[in-house]
Amino acid sequence: MFKVYGHLSSGNCYKIYLALHQLQLPFQWISTDAVKNETRSEAFLAMNPNGKIPLLEIAAGQYLPESNAILHYLAEDSALLPADRYQHAQVLQWLFFEQYSHEPYIATSRYVKLFLNNPPERESDMARWSAPGYRALDVMEAHLHNHAFFVGDQYTIADIALFAYTHVAHEGGFDLARYPALNQWLHRVRQQNAFVAMNW
Repeated sequence: MFKVYGHLSSGNCYKIYLALHQLQLPFQWISTDAVKNETRSEAFLAMNPNGKIPLLEIAAGQYLPESNAILHYLAEDSALLPADRYQHAQVLQWLFFEQYSHEPYIATSRYVKLFLNNPPERESDMARWSAPGYRALDVMEAHLHNHAFFVGDQYTIADIALFAYTHVAHEGGFDLARYPALNQWLHRVRQQNAFVAMNW
């Protein structure tokens, strides 16, 4: 049975929680709160020297950090990861997009507003993150005008990765009302088999 160290307030952790449910894989969830510095303990750093969640324990002494690497590992040989070489690469393309062009602005804005209570000293950061965050949402909206999902018009881990922080982007101050195709996609994701909400 897999063990997952994470906290469901984190979109990166929620990705793994959702994928495990939808893949119907047995797992033990070990609540680990980075905000409370639980990822900086000596025991946790021995498992992941980078001190971040989520962390997947595959077997005793075998650990895999980084949310999208974990998604890729879990989805291997499943319907959530296409076998076609080009479509497989497209899934990776969107996973990289999520971590490089989406998460640094949308997730960090949410963190400042929701967990740091939007302190005045972070106003300049929030202003700086707004434009690139909306650019990422614009890219998604344009793609979703012509596609039901992100790769091959089928639900994959690319959708899981992008759903995690997009569906709570409003908590970081982003207005999703201007994105009709994206909102329809959010609804389609919620209709997938074994979907579980981000309850924490």
